[in-house]
Amino acid sequence: MSFLRRRSAVPAGPDFDVLAMDPGDWPGNLGAGLLPAPDGSCQGVFLRYDLFGGRGPAMIIGNLPEGSPARELGEGEVPFEVAQLLDALGHDEEVTVVETEDLPVMHDNNLLIVKRIKCSEGRVSCVQFDRNDGVLVTIASWDRPITDDLYALLKPLPAEMFQQG
Repeated sequence: MSFLRRRSAVPAGPDFDVLAMDPGDWPGNLGAGLLPAPDGSCQGVFLRYDLFGGRGPAMIIGNLPEGSPARELGEGEVPFEVAQLLDALGHDEEVTVVETEDLPVMHDNNLLIVKRIKCSEGRVSCVQFDRNDGVLVTIASWDRPITDDLYALLKPLPAEMFQQG
């Protein structure tokens, strides 16, 4: 796995578990990025799942804690993960949010209220939900619909996965 890491020798990583698909459950390439704050704290983690043989990601799953600046969006602005997905694919046309819809979904015997985000680029699928610890999970997918089956694959990945050793 290729991880984006801080250059300092001090271990760095999130102080929360990252909810995503286990790397062993994904047949393609996986990359991860940390969003560091100026004080070195982790302001979010996103995982990039690539099924396109190096031609770009199929999906990005982000985990942003409360207070993360990446959660602050303007009117019609797409979530951070959608912007990262489009950037990685080299898609340079402007994309905006055109509609949102709240849907109930079961995950691990818990009811999630999932916000389905419809974007002006029809090949983008995006959903968001808040965890009970205040972390916002966003899933952005390219050219693949996000179905309820995907939620069954989500599980906490330990913070140790994202630390320098």
